[in-house]
Amino acid sequence: MKAVIQRVSNASVTIEDKIVGKIDTGLLILIGIEDADTKDDIDWLCGKIVNLRIFNDANGVMNVSVKESKGELLVVSQFTLHASTKKGNRPSYSKASTAAIAIPIYQQFLDQLSNEMGENVKAGKFGADMKVELINDGPVTIIIDTKNKE
Repeated sequence: MKAVIQRVSNASVTIEDKIVGKIDTGLLILIGIEDADTKDDIDWLCGKIVNLRIFNDANGVMNVSVKESKGELLVVSQFTLHASTKKGNRPSYSKASTAAIAIPIYQQFLDQLSNEMGENVKAGKFGADMKVELINDGPVTIIIDTKNKE
C-alpha cells in the first residue's frame, strides 16, 4: 500500500456536485492498493497513520498525533500512486490492483482506521471521479509505502 498523508485545516471530496466527505482539522489520506497488500500492511499502515506525531503541541512542535489531537480522517482511493514512469511518457498502472481485489482491502483499511480512531472515517467512493479540495496545513505531507518501511 502507498499512502500520501497531508495534514489539513479542512478537506472535502465531491462526486457529481455532491460533497460525500468533509473534515476540518485532520489528515487527508490518498491510498493506493496493489495485489501484494495484506492484512499486515493494513494493520501496520493504520497504526502508523493514527500515531504519526505531525500536529503541533503547546510549544508549536510537531509532537502530537491525529488521534491525540482529536482530528478527523478523510480517505480517498488513488490508483495513480502506483504509476510507473520508467518507460515513455504515459504512466503504467499495472501494479495497481483491480477493483475486485482493491475494494475489499480498501474497506478493511477504512474499518481498521475507524476502529483505531474510535470514530467513523470519512471517505470518497472507490473508483469514482472525485474532486478533492484541501488546505494543506504547514504544508505537511508524508509519503508511506508499506513495502519500503523506512
